[in-house]
Amino acid sequence: MSVGPDKLAALAKRLEALGVCENDLEEKFVRSSGPGGQHVNRTASAVQLLHRPSGLVVKAQTERSQQLNRYYARKRLADLLEAKQLGHEAPAAQRAAKKAKQKARRKRRSPSKQQSTE
Repeated sequence: MSVGPDKLAALAKRLEALGVCENDLEEKFVRSSGPGGQHVNRTASAVQLLHRPSGLVVKAQTERSQQLNRYYARKRLADLLEAKQLGHEAPAAQRAAKKAKQKARRKRRSPSKQQSTE
């Protein structure tokens, strides 16, 4: 399984908009940890990215494929940089606020449901 060229292009455009150049990134391939048995112990499929200007370090080891982990590490780095630059206006922050608002609504509704069933 691999990442399609359209997703790679979208991520490259997103990183470019954030001012991240490939020369600013230091990439290391390290061994993963956790379940996976012999495959995890033998291969260096986890990716560790260092963004030199900001000092942010990201490690991705969700997949067995090194290529997918490279993509996910860059995506995570873009999320962190967006959150740092945009604050509350970042897409990830807006999604989190939306989830919190939904939970608050459910929490307000739930006591009335419990009283009616008793």
